[in-house]
Amino acid sequence: MTRLLAVNAARDPIYLPPEQVLREMAEFGSGRARTLTTSRVLVLSVLAGGFITVAALFAILLAAGQENEGLRRLLEGFGFSAGFFFVILSGAVLFTEINVEMPAVILEYEVRELVVRIARLWLLAWLGNAFGAWLVGWAVHVSQHYSGEVQDLLVDVVATKMQYRDIGGVGGWFQVVISGMLGNWLVGMAAFFAVMGRTIIGKYIPVFLAVTLFVAANFQHSPANMGFFGLIMPTGDGPGWGSAFTWNLLPAGIGNIAGGALLVALPLHFALDRVRGRTAGSADV
Repeated sequence: MTRLLAVNAARDPIYLPPEQVLREMAEFGSGRARTLTTSRVLVLSVLAGGFITVAALFAILLAAGQENEGLRRLLEGFGFSAGFFFVILSGAVLFTEINVEMPAVILEYEVRELVVRIARLWLLAWLGNAFGAWLVGWAVHVSQHYSGEVQDLLVDVVATKMQYRDIGGVGGWFQVVISGMLGNWLVGMAAFFAVMGRTIIGKYIPVFLAVTLFVAANFQHSPANMGFFGLIMPTGDGPGWGSAFTWNLLPAGIGNIAGGALLVALPLHFALDRVRGRTAGSADV
């Protein structure tokens, strides 16, 4: 019986070796770029934006009224990780994953014929996530009523995301971009680990850890912040969509792209390429 279990474990590993994960992400990403129509990308990205918004709501509901800062941030991270995990399990299109998948596709394949499709997928993911966040945030506002503690925490969280507006200028923008790079480094690794895991629990544990760290550190992440902005704007307490895009969502999105490419896809591709035993040069899609 012991030998049988060992054989089965060998045939069905509980995780994918890291040197194979980026390749699998590239294959999946190239498939999405090639086969998903514009309408399907929009539907899947709107769904992802909705998942992220209810995750933001879950984070606020769990942490509201909690005085211990460490515990509050842990609860916020736990709540927010639910939305990212919903995206992973459902196959929805989130800007976060695209920021790792598309650079992986570019690094792994000859992509001249896919440039337009890759750019379309990247842009539509961001726009669809924003629309999904707005739509779900509005629906929550008109249908639900929460305590003052919940609204106070939401206002507080959004204020920390808009602190760069007070700095202003190039310096404020630069800080958001750098924070966005750090944000997509961690959440990009969450996507990497989710592919690595071969069981539901095996996928969730590293997702929870990486997402909780990014939330606790208040690193800026465009899709995540869309969720919080989507919740607060209908209440009248938000900064306005113009300020949100100018001082957070746009520079954070630029940083997220750079973080996914430069801090996840590129170093892992470089370091693990020989481990995979790949020959020099690119394969055809």
